[in-house]
Amino acid sequence: MRTVEGIAGPGGEMHPVQAAMVAHHGSQCGFCTPGFVVSMAVAHLNGARDHDDQLAGNLCRCTGYSPIIRAAEAAEAEPVPDWMKTDSAFLSAQISPEGSGEAGGLPGVFNPRDSDELAEWYLAHPDATLIAGATDVGLWVTKQLRDLHPVAFLNGVTDLQGIEVRGGSLHVGACVTIAALRAAVATRLPSFGELLRRYASEQVRNAATIGGNIANGSPIGDGPPALIALGATLHLRRGDEMRSLPLEEFFLEYRKQDRRPGEFVAGVSFPEHAPTLRCYKISKRFDQDISAVCGCFNVSVEGGMVTSARIAFGGMAGVPKRAALAEAALVGQPWSLATAEAAAKAMAGDFVPLSDMRASAAYRLTVAQNLMLRYFHDLAGVPVSVLEVRA
Repeated sequence: MRTVEGIAGPGGEMHPVQAAMVAHHGSQCGFCTPGFVVSMAVAHLNGARDHDDQLAGNLCRCTGYSPIIRAAEAAEAEPVPDWMKTDSAFLSAQISPEGSGEAGGLPGVFNPRDSDELAEWYLAHPDATLIAGATDVGLWVTKQLRDLHPVAFLNGVTDLQGIEVRGGSLHVGACVTIAALRAAVATRLPSFGELLRRYASEQVRNAATIGGNIANGSPIGDGPPALIALGATLHLRRGDEMRSLPLEEFFLEYRKQDRRPGEFVAGVSFPEHAPTLRCYKISKRFDQDISAVCGCFNVSVEGGMVTSARIAFGGMAGVPKRAALAEAALVGQPWSLATAEAAAKAMAGDFVPLSDMRASAAYRLTVAQNLMLRYFHDLAGVPVSVLEVRA
């Protein structure tokens, strides 16, 4: 684990990315430059060359990204310094939990080794806080100064960190990170993978979990709309009892879920392939921003007629929600622009969105309706992404 001071060598030698930043005039202000350097050094260590993605977590408006991207590219061919290869042993030996029980002797902090220990402990402590990546829960402490005890840290629950293919479905454990999920769906469900690429930043995606994204219950979480459009099944556990339900039935009202005391999200399963799935995230910034509207569409067409439709939105209600009237306007109709326009109009009866700092209610409804039309043109092969459309 290194701060920016530890990026340089023991004798003061500059790391290749530091030297490249100097050579390419890539400095920002004193607040931002250390973050860029650390992110670049980690990417260099891992051999990652998708620099736009790697640096999306370092949002700065001082001088622009071009010199920094050029510095990252210039450092690609340089070897990883020896001093950067000595961290793994430290990480494993000093900060990884050993066994279950109270972590580090701290009262009220539990480190389960597997889901069986978690189930037993959570049943006895149903008011406890479960912490996976802490990308949201951590803010409860830093911003709201809340005392979360007792808590269970789930990083040691390895049996909930797997992804399996079973009979055409992906079964994803609740503790699978967004980064790992993105890798699993990138070729199988490319639109879902692209949505996950815009989920926060590289740093957050490597910590946040899909189980936390679901159990959080946020109406603007990006995972649930895509999973609902896929017809995902949620798997819950309470003690030794397991139960499953359609994901959309889990969300009852704002921040309230169909989850009993001592019950936790164990995983989610969904089809491995869905050729017509498309996911659209609308936000003020392209990278690392909260969705104003997230719309996901999965329509099946046979012989020119719509045979099934699943449309789900985030940001349009107090919970992630299907557009039932829009779906009904599609099924049994010819797949045409007129049908898509009728479905878009029907959405006015599906949602009564709120106005907040991200968008007005009128804007949200208009965007949702336009996304229906975007989906029609997308399936027709028309470029619709802001990364594809050119003036």
